[in-house]
Amino acid sequence: MKLLISRRLPESVMADAEDRFHVTCRTTTLPMDHAECVAALHAYDVILPTLGDAFTARAFAEAGEPRCKLLANFGVGYNHIDVAAARASGIAVTNTPGAVTDATADIAMTLILMTARRTGEGERLVRSGQWTGWHPTQMLGLHVTGKTVCVIGMGRIGQAIARRCHFGFGCRIVYVNRSAKAVDFPAEQMGMTDALAQADIVVLATPGGADTHHLIGAEAFAAMQPHAIFVNISRGDVVDEAALVTALQRGALAGAGLDVYEFEPRVPDALLGMENVCLLPHLGTAALEVREAMGRMALDNVIAQSEGRTLPNPVD
Repeated sequence: MKLLISRRLPESVMADAEDRFHVTCRTTTLPMDHAECVAALHAYDVILPTLGDAFTARAFAEAGEPRCKLLANFGVGYNHIDVAAARASGIAVTNTPGAVTDATADIAMTLILMTARRTGEGERLVRSGQWTGWHPTQMLGLHVTGKTVCVIGMGRIGQAIARRCHFGFGCRIVYVNRSAKAVDFPAEQMGMTDALAQADIVVLATPGGADTHHLIGAEAFAAMQPHAIFVNISRGDVVDEAALVTALQRGALAGAGLDVYEFEPRVPDALLGMENVCLLPHLGTAALEVREAMGRMALDNVIAQSEGRTLPNPVD
């Protein structure tokens, strides 16, 4: 079976794949463009896509009757794949849930603390040689312990973030979700406006895709308290980035911590110039053991496909 891996994975995963399949791995670290996706659908039995690979409805339409029967996505998010169009072309799609949960929740906590306690700004101050020493009112930030945290999207990752905030920092948890969730900590489901109005910290943890595009925009930022901070570890286009910039410029919220961007990897100059914004290069799952686990989960789906078994992690 011919397997295309769109970008090189950790070496242990590559070795496992090469032991089982005829593997081709692209040498670039950039996502696959439209033409590459169409060609790959014709040339390979299975493709292991990564973030940003352009498997759009147009790509499937142009592929006609593809050779490919499975897109074993490396990652839990799959908004770069038109799943309905893939299914219509006879191609299954899988992802890697579970493997990413704790690592992504940890990055959310990193951004909460960095933004609330102004650590990025403080580190830049020290590195610049402009720090003149401690004093009682220097760089006062938001005390996280005991605050109200609003989690938007209460799936696996949202729950892991809420659990860390509640048990680790004694935070009150409110959440926005399409359905109520049975969780092992106190949490109150609310409508978006009410939840945002009560929160000191807002964390966005929804899936990407057409249903959540620009879910958070000018109206949402207007509902937030001026002292509140906003953190996004979901997908960049869930946020209207221009509205976020305007809200920060107007002081409608105190700061933002971002691991993802609407037009990634491009980041607006306005955000780059703001001291009250913490910017990370999509580090959500960037730990070796996590990426290895993701790779093995993706390979488990490839192996199941090759053996004619039920796919472990199909995308609905």
